[in-house]
Order: sequence, then structure tokens, then C-alpha cells
Amino acid sequence: MKRAHLATRRNGQIAQGGILRAFAAILLAFTVIFAVSVDEASAQTYRFGRIDVEGNTRIETGTILSYAGINPGDAVSAGQLNTAYQNILGSGLFESVAIEPRGGTLLISVQEYPSINRISIEGNQRLKDEILLPLIRSQPRRVYSPNVAEADAQTIVDAYEEAGRLAATVTPVIIKRSNNRVDLVFEVNEGRVIEVERISFVGNRDFSDRRLRRVLDSKQAGLFRTLVQRDTFIGDRIQFDRQVLTDFYRSRGYVDFQILSVASEFSRERNAFFVTFTVQEGQKFSYGNISASSDLPEIDVAAYQAAIKLRPGQTYSPVDIDTTIARLERLAVQQDLDFIRVDPRVTRDDRNLLLNIEFALVRGPRIFVERIDIEGNATTLDRVIRRQFTAVEGDPFNPREIREAASRIEALGFFSSANVTPRAGSSPDQVIVDVDVEEQPTGSLGFGATYSSSTGFGLTFNFSERNFLGRGQTLGFDIAAGAGTGTYGFNFREPAFLGRNVAYFFSVSYSTADSANDTTYSTTVGNITTGFDFPLNEFTRMGVNTFGRFTDLYSVPTDSSEILQREATRGGEWTLGLGYDLTFRTLRTGLDPDSGLVLRWSQDFAGVAGDVSYVKSEMLAVAETKVLNDEVTLRAIFEGGALNSLNNSSDSRIVDRFTLNGKIRGFEYYGLGPRDNAAVNEDALGGNYFAVAKFEAEFPLGLPEEYGIHGGVFVDVGSVWGLDDVNGTGLVDDSFNIRSVAGISLFWDTPLGPLRFNYSKAIKKEDYDREREFELTISTRF
Repeated sequence: MKRAHLATRRNGQIAQGGILRAFAAILLAFTVIFAVSVDEASAQTYRFGRIDVEGNTRIETGTILSYAGINPGDAVSAGQLNTAYQNILGSGLFESVAIEPRGGTLLISVQEYPSINRISIEGNQRLKDEILLPLIRSQPRRVYSPNVAEADAQTIVDAYEEAGRLAATVTPVIIKRSNNRVDLVFEVNEGRVIEVERISFVGNRDFSDRRLRRVLDSKQAGLFRTLVQRDTFIGDRIQFDRQVLTDFYRSRGYVDFQILSVASEFSRERNAFFVTFTVQEGQKFSYGNISASSDLPEIDVAAYQAAIKLRPGQTYSPVDIDTTIARLERLAVQQDLDFIRVDPRVTRDDRNLLLNIEFALVRGPRIFVERIDIEGNATTLDRVIRRQFTAVEGDPFNPREIREAASRIEALGFFSSANVTPRAGSSPDQVIVDVDVEEQPTGSLGFGATYSSSTGFGLTFNFSERNFLGRGQTLGFDIAAGAGTGTYGFNFREPAFLGRNVAYFFSVSYSTADSANDTTYSTTVGNITTGFDFPLNEFTRMGVNTFGRFTDLYSVPTDSSEILQREATRGGEWTLGLGYDLTFRTLRTGLDPDSGLVLRWSQDFAGVAGDVSYVKSEMLAVAETKVLNDEVTLRAIFEGGALNSLNNSSDSRIVDRFTLNGKIRGFEYYGLGPRDNAAVNEDALGGNYFAVAKFEAEFPLGLPEEYGIHGGVFVDVGSVWGLDDVNGTGLVDDSFNIRSVAGISLFWDTPLGPLRFNYSKAIKKEDYDREREFELTISTRF
């Protein structure tokens, strides 16, 4: 039994092995047959005696055949037929394509995309058609392409995202018309504006959230959220904020500052963003040893050492380094030394928080500017952009000068974007500088209304164009008219006269006043001024001018001051003169980002021709600094002036004298200074001299930053005095009488401009002075 069982088992194994071998043989046979079939199919060729194209009405047959790449009589494989199909379909001209061999004829059937009859955008309220239509590629009378239409829809969505409407959607829809035409409609669902509800910071120790928010271009949604666009969330703006925040810290000595992350989170209601900057401030560094060095024999190191303005102990700033490098490289150019580069070598002293700077003068590569290519300026002339470069074609290439030129182009204010990039030229020692700009509006037209307690209500009109005819020139005029008053002005400025770094200016003004100084006398003043101004160094600018001036004082009542009556008998007077002014400015342009100075001195010499001769001198000094980690701004302002008649040609008149209107707060228009108290109207007379000192502080009030409201305190001290003619009057005091006033201010940054509300109280004044405790003005920025 056992032997029989084993035999049966052996027979089963043999049978099973036979079945497997048979299956393998069959599989091998099918594989061989399939391979042969495939090879035969791929090797099959066609030869067409003619090629027919049907279905095309606008596209030429020759164009379709050129896409197919098949000629009659050629041997064509199945793979080539498939390639022809893909090429025709990929042209984007046809909705469907079919290729069918019919014996010796190849039939190509196409269905063309319709042409676009018209394009419209529906549902757009915030962004008008004139903004969106120039952005899209689809155009009427061109072939409709679904891919292009989808791309255009995304472009419109991107435009809405830049306007803060992240929920906007755009759907392209076609409406079929006759003759294979369609209307292309972009249906817009604008959604809501996504605002920045809150901007906060993590990791900041030395500067408060409130101070850092003032640095950013993005703002929190505040009282004027319907007018202010900087409170809408825009991703690109956040990227810009990262850069300006880094620049803020680095310019104050925080060389290791980093932004670790920026988190932008949707609110639960999905209608606002909460933006959080996580920063690492690091330590604040100052300058240690400052030196210049060079291994080049032609370099006089002592001259370059003397040109360095940095001093040990000053707070480190990359702007200081760039300014110093530019100064040293300019000095090398002045000494006819080309290709000299300044390499700043920094050694850290972490224990004392110092940076030792060595400015090494080395020889740079011999590379020249081959040419400067400018694109994107449809209105602005090329020369306006080219004159921002100190280098021209053929000059040595200096990367730093190119970066500075890019900054100057952006500072023009003519372009929304300006990219300046160098690229390889026609040879290894040549560089081509590409300038790509995008223009923006540069003109403004305004209408408004004014109110003054002295002149009442008035209307204003003004027009200005900062890039007149694309020449970079400034042109403007303004008109202001009120009850008995009128002011008219025109001004023109050419910033590069004859292609030089010299500005030419021309201005005309004419004003009349039928009621002023609490009386009914009238005045007329006309001025024509023309001249030039130019830089003396990086912080100082000088201007020279010639002027013509006409003044008239008339209709003075008999009960007014005898002084004014005598001045009125002289009638209209005119004079020609020369003038100059000097301005030194480091405020917002100097090495210290927290402090600065403005110094201005001017003199006018009248009497080259005309009825009167005088010298009029004025000075202004402004010093400003920020303390308490930039939270508080301290400012001191000193002003003075003197009017001296020459050769006893004539006494000064009120139309030429100083009145201190607006220079000391807390007093009415013509409210202080010499006054004829014997006259019925107690006429103010003005003075030949004035001196004013003003001290003020600005500080936060603890209100939310988005309100744009902060406070201030001030103290003003000054006087106006001196008259040439006091004969016949016994109650005129033109002596040097000091006035002083103290007050509080409320600053409010509004979309209409920075407003300032002052409440003041006179500390020292004369009995005849006239106070004004409350006033609203435009906040001045020096």
C-alpha cells in the first residue's frame, strides 16, 4: 500500500510539471507573436499622394501643413502622424484636430477656436475696467484661447489680491455669436477687503511694538479704514516690511538682527489678518578703530584717512559704511585713479560691543560700461533716467555707483518700480546695464475750501506736474480767492539745466488783500524770481537768484495809524535785486537716523534798480533728535531776520516788514509786535527785526497706533521790533519786548494730511497783543 501511494504521488508531480511546461511554451509563443506585431506596426509606413485639409476658415491651409511637417510623397510612419497631430493641436489655434489616412490621401480635419468679438468685465466695482483691461492678454478680433482666458482670470485675481481682496474670484465665460465668434466675459466676485486687524512683535526688547509699527508700510485698520489702503493685507507688502524692519535695526547698530518668522493668520471670521513678526534683536554695536589702508603705491593713505567722517563711539550703521565707501571712491576718481575699490574689513569686539572698520583701497577688475539700455519709459525721456548715472558708456564699471543710480531713479517719484541690473556685455571686460521702469501718475489737480479768522472763507485751486512732458521738470500753479483777497502763483523748475547738476527755477506770484490787520486798507504784492541752485557737497546746497518786486499800500482810512497813512502816500513801488541762500541739511539724510540739523541762511539785496533799496536777511536752524528708544522726538527751532534800508532811500513799509504770523503760536494774525495804540483800529505795524526760539516734544499718548494720534508740548519765545519811522505817534512801542507762550499739541495723521491742534497760553506778552488760544494747522515736516 505504501509503495502504491508513493507511485501515485510521483505520477501527480510528473503531470503537474507537464502542465507548467506547456503554459510556459504558450506564454513564450504569445510574447514572440506580440513583439513581431508591434515591430511590424511601428515599422509600417504610409505614403500619401495628396494631403487634404478641411474645417479651416480663417487659418490658411499652408499654415496647418507647416505645423504638420508632412509633404506629399514622403514616407510617413505612425509615430510621425502622431507628432503631426500633437503639433497642430499644440498651436492653440484649434479646438479639435483629427488625422485620418484614406488610401493615398491624408485627411486633416480641424475645428477652429472662435474669434473674440468683444471683451467685458462684469461685477467689478472696486477696480474699474480701465485698470483691469490693460492687464489681460485676450484681445478682440483675435483667436479665443481657453488657456489664455484662464490666465487672464488669474491676472485679475492677482490685481484684487494687491488691493487686499483675497477672497475675489474670476470666472471666464463665453457667449457664442454668429460667424464663429464669441463674447468673452470675466465674471468677478470681488469679495470683501481683508484688513490687517493687528500687527504685533515677539522678541523685541529695546523698541516697543508701537515704535516698530511706525516703521512698517503696512498699517493696522483704524478710524479711516475706508480711505487708507495700507491697512489691507498684501503679501508683497509684508515682504517689503521685512526689509524696512531689518534696515531700521541695522541702522541703529543691531548688526545681528534677524526676523525669525512672520506669521499671517486669518481671524475666525475670515475677514481680517493678524500679523506677527518674531524677531531676534541681538546686541547694539558701536564703532571702534576706524582706519584706511592700501598696498597700492599710488594711494596716499593719509588723504583717505582724513576723508573718513566716522568716529569711534558712534553707533554703527550700514548707511555710514556705504556713504564712506562712496566718498573714498569719489576721491579716487578725482585723483584720476580708475578701478579703485574700497573693501570694508570688519573686526568684531564682542566683549566691548565694538566694530573695528578698516577701509582697504584695492584695485578692482578692469570692466567698462558698454551701454545703458532703458525700457518701460513711455513718457519719461531717456535722458531724465540717464542723468541719474554718474557713469556713461565707456566709463569704468562700479557696482556701487549703479546701486546708487537705482536709488536716485526710485527717488524721482516718476516710477512705481525701477529695476537696474548689470549683465555680461559683448566681451569679458564689458557690462551692459539694463534699466526697467514702470511709470506712475505724476500730476495732481486739487480743489478745496479754506477758512481763516482774519480773511474768512475762501476757495483754492491748484495744479502740479512733477514730470512735465516727460522731461523731469516741475510745473505748477495755484489760485486762492476769498473775501477781499486773492493769491495767484506759478512756478517752474528744471532740475538739470543744460544737463548739469544745476537746477533752474522760475516763479511768479501776485496777491491782493482788501482787508487785513483789522482795518480796511488794501495791499498788492507781486514777485518774479528766477535763478539757479546747486550742491556744494553732499549736505549743502546753494542758490542764487534775481528778483523783481512790486508793492502797493492804498485805501488806508484817515483814522488809521499815521505811519500807515504816510506809507500809503508813496503809492506803488518796485525794485530789482539779487539774492542767495545756503542750506545745510542732515535731518533725514545724514549719518545719524535719530538726529539731524537743518541750517538755512538767505539774503536779498534790493536796489539794483527801482524805488527802494534794502538788505533782507533771514536764518533758520532746526535741531531734532529722538530719545527713549525713538518714542519721543525733541526739536529746537531758531529763526531770525533783519530788514535794513540802504542809503536812506526810503523807510520800510508794512508790506516788507516781518509780522511773525505763524512763527509764534498763541497769537492772532498780526497779533503781536509794534502797534499804534493811538489809532482807532490799533493797527499792527510789524517790525524790521525778529527773533524766535521754539522748543517742542512729540510723544505717544498710549492710544492704538492705527488712530494716528499722538501728543506734544511746546514753548515759544521771541519778539519782533524796530521801525524806521515813528514820528507823530506817541503810543507806538517798537522796542525789543520778549513774548513767550506755552501749550500742548495733538497730532493727527489723517488721509488729508498731518493735522495739528494747538492749545496755548501766553506766559509773557504786552497789553496790546492779541491772543489766540486754540488753532488748527498743517503739521510741518522739516
